[in-house]
Amino acid sequence: MAATSSMFMYSLTIKPSSAITQAILGQFAGTKEQQIVTASGSRLTIHRPDPTQGKITTILSQDCFGIIRTLAAFRLAGSNKDYIIIGSDSGRITIVEYNPTQNAFNRLHLETFGKSGVRRVVPGQYLAVDPKGRACLLAAVEKNKLVYVLNRNSQAELTISSPLEAHKAQTLVFTLVGLDVGYENPIFAALEIDYGESDQDPEGHAYDTIEKLLVYYELDLGLNHVVRKWSDPVDRSSNALFQVPGGVDGPSGVLVCSEDNITYRHSNQDAFRVPIPRRKGATEDPSRKRMICSGVMHKMKGVFFFLLQTEDGDLFKVTIDMVEDDQGQPTGEVSRLKIKYFDTVPVATSLCILKSGFLFVASETGNHHFYQFEKLGDDDEETEYISDNFPSDPLETYKPVYFHPRTAENVNLVEGIDAMNPLIDCKVANLTDDDAPQIYTLNGTGARGSFRTIKHGLEVAEIVESELPGVPSAVWTTKLTQEDNFDAYIVLSFGNATLVLSIGETVEEVTDTGFLSSAPTLAVQQLGEDGLVQVHPKGIRHIRAGRTNEWHAPQHRSIVAATTNQRQVAVALSSGEIIYFELDSDGSLAEYDDPKEMSGSVTCLSLGEVPEGRVRSQFLAVGCDDSTVRILSLDPDSTLENKSVQALSSQPSALSIMAMTDSSSGGSTLYLHIGLHSGIYLRTVLDEVTGELSDTRTRFLGPKAVKLFKVTVQGQAAVLALCSQPWLGYADPQTKGFMLTPLSYTPLEWGWNFSSEQCLEGMVGIQGQNLRIFTIEKLTENLLQEAIPLAHTPRRFVRHPNQPLFYVIESDNNTLSNTAKTRLLSDPSIVNGDANVLPPEEFGHPRGKGHWASCVQVVDPVHKKDVLQQLDFEDNEAAVSIAAVSFASQDDETFLVVGTGKDMIVNPRSFAAGFIHVYRFQEDGRELEFIHKTKVEEPPLALLAFQGRLLVGVGKEIRIYDLGMKQMLRKAQAEVSPQLIVGLQTQGSRIVVSDVQQSVTYVAYKFQENLLIPFADDSIARWTTCTTMVDYETIAGGDKFGNLWLLRCPQKASDEADEEGSGAHLVHERQYLQGTPSRLALMAHFFPQDIPTSIQKTQLVSGGRDVLLWSGMQGTIGILIPFVGREDVDFFQTLEQHLRSDDAPLAGRDHLTYRSYYVPVKGVIDGDLCERFGLLTSDKKMSIAAEMDRTVREMERKIADMRTRVAY
Repeated sequence: MAATSSMFMYSLTIKPSSAITQAILGQFAGTKEQQIVTASGSRLTIHRPDPTQGKITTILSQDCFGIIRTLAAFRLAGSNKDYIIIGSDSGRITIVEYNPTQNAFNRLHLETFGKSGVRRVVPGQYLAVDPKGRACLLAAVEKNKLVYVLNRNSQAELTISSPLEAHKAQTLVFTLVGLDVGYENPIFAALEIDYGESDQDPEGHAYDTIEKLLVYYELDLGLNHVVRKWSDPVDRSSNALFQVPGGVDGPSGVLVCSEDNITYRHSNQDAFRVPIPRRKGATEDPSRKRMICSGVMHKMKGVFFFLLQTEDGDLFKVTIDMVEDDQGQPTGEVSRLKIKYFDTVPVATSLCILKSGFLFVASETGNHHFYQFEKLGDDDEETEYISDNFPSDPLETYKPVYFHPRTAENVNLVEGIDAMNPLIDCKVANLTDDDAPQIYTLNGTGARGSFRTIKHGLEVAEIVESELPGVPSAVWTTKLTQEDNFDAYIVLSFGNATLVLSIGETVEEVTDTGFLSSAPTLAVQQLGEDGLVQVHPKGIRHIRAGRTNEWHAPQHRSIVAATTNQRQVAVALSSGEIIYFELDSDGSLAEYDDPKEMSGSVTCLSLGEVPEGRVRSQFLAVGCDDSTVRILSLDPDSTLENKSVQALSSQPSALSIMAMTDSSSGGSTLYLHIGLHSGIYLRTVLDEVTGELSDTRTRFLGPKAVKLFKVTVQGQAAVLALCSQPWLGYADPQTKGFMLTPLSYTPLEWGWNFSSEQCLEGMVGIQGQNLRIFTIEKLTENLLQEAIPLAHTPRRFVRHPNQPLFYVIESDNNTLSNTAKTRLLSDPSIVNGDANVLPPEEFGHPRGKGHWASCVQVVDPVHKKDVLQQLDFEDNEAAVSIAAVSFASQDDETFLVVGTGKDMIVNPRSFAAGFIHVYRFQEDGRELEFIHKTKVEEPPLALLAFQGRLLVGVGKEIRIYDLGMKQMLRKAQAEVSPQLIVGLQTQGSRIVVSDVQQSVTYVAYKFQENLLIPFADDSIARWTTCTTMVDYETIAGGDKFGNLWLLRCPQKASDEADEEGSGAHLVHERQYLQGTPSRLALMAHFFPQDIPTSIQKTQLVSGGRDVLLWSGMQGTIGILIPFVGREDVDFFQTLEQHLRSDDAPLAGRDHLTYRSYYVPVKGVIDGDLCERFGLLTSDKKMSIAAEMDRTVREMERKIADMRTRVAY
């Protein structure tokens, strides 16, 4: 990286990619239960399905810093643990095991065989494993195949052999699978084409006669080499192979899936073929052929079946009948193939059937689904088609077969797992007037498209909400004895009274508890073995075995603050004195003789919990109104002596001493949490021996004073911080780093732990006059999503300038529009069964070649949380762009402008015409009224409001239009782009035009002369997908190859373009290399491994700095944070270099070359790599910290601050 770069960014992922490219099933933890391992982009994730609750939880997710192309699970014969083989872009084969005790992936083998990168002839694209775990085959798209023999050594460790070659030049591989042959020599099956002849034939006849072959490769374990054993031609449209069980379980062989049919093939068996049934219905095209896009084979005792899925999402159950001998036992010879309709689920990239009776569907787009099998479809009414009635020769024709799709009967959806892919557009706005803005996104395709609102927060499940007689000021829960598992009382404090409620089947008031009910309460605690203590302004009441002992406060003084634990009580008087009590051996409270005078009046106190095996907590924290916190010792030798003091920026409003899990020490550490009146929360480490305070971290929570409470969430100690909204501080389950996340809940005034038989781990809180009991179930997901379903694939959206409304354009290609659907359904000749209209969100829209279905929808994500209006486009028009434009000629009234294309064909690109539609906002923007449309030569792919008029990108030209009575009026135009304009940005009178293939061009607009003059462009052809102006000279953007970049216009060229005058000096300036006179300079470049679909400059937290937020096609949301000073840059650059060597990527890819996939990385530091510092072993952390002259805590604080200051 050039050290001379004047601009540095820190790249962080807020939401990792959710597009699963492959999912595999296995017993990776070595226990009986199965786990699912998924690959999404560069992330390897292991999930635990919970059959009892019907849920899937993520155990571990790790970034491999490399593209995971294929995964396979395998186990050595006789073992009970599955290993994972990863085929990636590193040119190496990686074997990984999951270690459940450390919750980490451990790499066992890394064998280099070729160059890195995704290349045509370097293996890694296809991976097949012998079902008995003896060998694996790794293949490239062309020519090269390598076989590795897997075994174990005398220490029972996994060993891997040198690779055996099975290369064949000029051969393309389409798919690969391992055959189940029992314990005979392993065989792998591939679909291949030899293109040698068609490469040599200039006429192209050889291409027409080319054959696709099913090829068997046999690994001879005795001779240790691979031979091409058998090959046979199959249907030319064949695209997938599925392994058929062999050995004692079945006949072995493969199912070859082709367009419209499925064939069973094996080297020593006859071929059997069945057609893929087509959908029947009024809106279906009877001649459209289906292909199998995913499937799964499941073995049970003595039987097996396949579930194969077409591109409509229909699942078909395929079974194989075998010839039986005289005793009725199957002989291993196939007699027929059978297929029947099973159910319809979303189109999947992978299907997994669990032994516990669940089906996991890794959807191609939208949420992933987890289904439970109700039955296996054996006894339903569906027609079963058998191979006896169809020819097995791939060239012979047959009569197609049909079925009626229906709602699911065999599987039942138990959980949907949120997935954001494909993420098509994204905007950040604060429509709800919260402290932090929300992210609004367009996701999904077809009828599974959705508009999502993403908020930072943890999900809260409310159990009870009940109204109280008055407005309480505080609430506590308490057990009756030390041995109790559950709380017995809820104690509520009012302005001049205390109310006690008992917890049982119902919650009701009790009066004979010994509590003083005529005064407000300051603290409640279960004390010693069987005592209760109540602190009220005039004294302390100790209740034991029905007797009450009272300690009265001195005359003319009252108690203003109190803190308790199981053995100690400390109170502060209005005079500034602190009085301390401790439980003595006979169970009564003993007062320490010498009260401690504080310099100011005390605002809050805190005692930590009594550590296990001790009789007292060592320290008392005291907050005073002179903006200090003091730590006092409670040691018998030095009781109430000052240990340390910390100055604060404002008065402390709450304190809490508690031990929490700590990532830097690996164990637990004592922390002092401090809440201030100014809304700031501080967390500082409290030394357990000396009482010193160190390593303070701060966070602004909101504009109110902070209150702190110790709670338990998922078995770990956490801190509940109440401000203008509730926050939870906890240790992240995976990294153990400290997280502070808002709760998605109403603001609370007070909170406390709550535990009963119905709700083991809950919290109780007060909000106004209401008592609320709630729990927090998931700590792993700190971004909450709310989805509004849309009609078609969303393309772009804009926000109403003043109202919390969005306008979304949607379009689907090769899909029937609503009018075409209605016309077909109203046809009198259709039969009853064909007229059923199935919900498109489950079954998809009916297809129609050359048709477009398109509309614009008004979405209200705040109040109604629904679509308010839908306007469909007629005449095969499809929306391609949208903008809200205020026209100066119409008294600055804002109109909605939509660009459409008619009869568009995506590839090769063609169209009949383009149109610009104009709509007026009615009912505060909730409705749209069509005004007129203007015809243009090409679909206008970019629209932008510009100086009170409309700027349009049509083909290579940009045009300025004004609003006329009957149509748009053209005011200016210029050809500024080499190929096709896809995006526009503006500041002042400068326009930045992005081209589909030729990067960006800066254009100056001269108002007096009405001229548009290009003056700077890029030296590299970038396939631009999105851009945003960072400042007047700089633009940030992304391209189709998954790069992010920042370009800057030279200062001189920028100043010249803005000079007063006619712009003649720009028009006549000499062009440079067929382009504009000046070139843009590259400031920063980074490869995030997802195609950026939107980018914008925004703030994500209240009071945070501006960051660049980008969204990626696979559901990624990331940010680029600008560095302010050189010192931080040096720190993170050094840390990044250390981690590249000390924590090398799992799949063997070199981190620096990975982030420099197309262009060397420049000016960007990888924050995702830096954050892996927290996951290193303590020794590695300490050695890196020592080399950088810092402590581990300092390092961790610096890394955490980079994220928490600007994002989540």
